[in-house]
Amino acid sequence: MTTSTTKQKLAIHGGPKVRSALFPAHLTIGEEEKQAVNKVLDSGVLSNYLGTHHENFMGGTFVRECEQAWASYFGAAHALAVNSNTSGLIAALGAIGIGPGDEVIVTAYSMSASATAPLIYGATPVFADVEPDMFCLDPNSIEAVITENTRAIVIVDLFGQPFDANAIRAIANKHNLKIIEDCAQAPGATLNGKKAGLLGDIGVFSLNYHKHIHCGEGGILLTNDDDLAQRIALIRNHAESVVESMGVSNLENMIGYNFRMTEIEAAIAHCQLKKLDSLLEKRRDRVQYFESKMAGFEALTMPAVREGATHAYYTHPCLWNEDLKVNRDVFIKAVQAELACFELREKEGVKLNVGYVRPIYSLAAFQQRVSMGRSHDPLATAWQDFSTSLCPVVENLHYRQLVVHEFIVPSMQNSDIDDVVNAFEKVWEQRDQLLA
Repeated sequence: MTTSTTKQKLAIHGGPKVRSALFPAHLTIGEEEKQAVNKVLDSGVLSNYLGTHHENFMGGTFVRECEQAWASYFGAAHALAVNSNTSGLIAALGAIGIGPGDEVIVTAYSMSASATAPLIYGATPVFADVEPDMFCLDPNSIEAVITENTRAIVIVDLFGQPFDANAIRAIANKHNLKIIEDCAQAPGATLNGKKAGLLGDIGVFSLNYHKHIHCGEGGILLTNDDDLAQRIALIRNHAESVVESMGVSNLENMIGYNFRMTEIEAAIAHCQLKKLDSLLEKRRDRVQYFESKMAGFEALTMPAVREGATHAYYTHPCLWNEDLKVNRDVFIKAVQAELACFELREKEGVKLNVGYVRPIYSLAAFQQRVSMGRSHDPLATAWQDFSTSLCPVVENLHYRQLVVHEFIVPSMQNSDIDDVVNAFEKVWEQRDQLLA
């Protein structure tokens, strides 16, 4: 990182911004997707599911082609398309037989659905803490909260980092637990040559608009278990209407939903998958460039990558040096003021933030212990105390250490990243203005 002695008034105090022009939009939709959508439109069939025992119970042509492509890319026995990652998590938990009285170990640091999905089946989410440098569930913290009621672990490959699969699989095997891998942020990430999504019993991906690849909304589940694949397919599409005619004898959680992906979404998702490797390579190139330019910047530590892993870098999570006199939140707010938003995401503000999301147990549902309500609410009888600092590492990351940005998306050029680095540099050199 270069240094300059030129004094400049910070933008947060009325000085000129380092960057006023919007950063280029992260756009992955091109002619291929347009042609695929037109092909669907020309077919006249926008969805071809039937909620009866029929060949179309598994969806139409484009859904099936999409699923086959995802299964092939990941080397999975089964890929099943759904309308969102949230639906996928619900279907996965239903498929493994989660029910009232069960406990599911979850992370406190993720999009809320990663922890609330067990509530759909009357099960209790139990929070474990995360690793301080890689942000996935800490194996020791998982072990500490296992009880006789624990049935599964929902683990998140947060920010694109694969979880510690060897250690957590050993725990799961020891206690006869299923692993649901929420890899919404990690498509194409690997651990010891194995792709994320196949590190647990069921992997769930997201295809909503700000992910690596997307079809607007959508999700894909992967599994190598034939029985789980069938149960996911049943939950996805009105299981209760077809179990008799399909000869299904295990009726547990066989009240189904409409979690079906449309033909248009499937056609787009199929096209998008073909671009994943190239987009990941560009993300990693941007990360490497940013980290090289920020070398020696004492306020931030660049993210660790697990041994044997390739990171997907949904975002770029850095750690703030708490030994400095400058407050993290004040400093980052000043850097934000120097920069612009991304095109098409102007209303979201500058994509540089302190922390990630509030610890999930701080949400009103957990604080007030109300989800289903009435007498059988699993939150009302949960044994954890949600009013305390339940997960100290999560709390420290969110409120003191973590700095997350998205200036590593494929649309960013080196010159764009230079502006980001210059903003950090400008504020750091003039940090005395923040101490007044």
